Amino acid sequence: MSEVTGRLWAVSQATTRNIRLVPELAGGAKVVEVFGSNTFDVSAMKEKLPKPVFKPLQETIRRGTRLDPAIANEVAHAIKEWALGKGASHFCHWFQPLTGLTAEKHDAFLTFDDDGHPMERFSGAQLIQSEPDA
Repeated sequence: MSEVTGRLWAVSQATTRNIRLVPELAGGAKVVEVFGSNTFDVSAMKEKLPKPVFKPLQETIRRGTRLDPAIANEVAHAIKEWALGKGASHFCHWFQPLTGLTAEKHDAFLTFDDDGHPMERFSGAQLIQSEPDA
């Protein structure tokens, strides 16, 4: 296919295709009602975390300090259970390397135990992991 033919084909396809309709939100919900519903926000934290973990986590968020490794495993477990309950199978580590750009690393909750059996895991170490600048 020549360049001109390819371009004409693309224009033809773009101008004659059926327009895809965006389905309505489930139950006719409004965007403002579902926006942020897949965010582990304060209300989700309150529901999933014990008070002795919730309070220091809120203080960490308020101050913008590093997460205390002493509570990281409990926070990670709560996040994992909440995410699995929402149907998630993977998580993303989003970071800003020194390149001035953003980057993502995607991982699965799925791992294997010592006997090779599948299990779901998300540890405190994974939660507080940093990425080296490449």
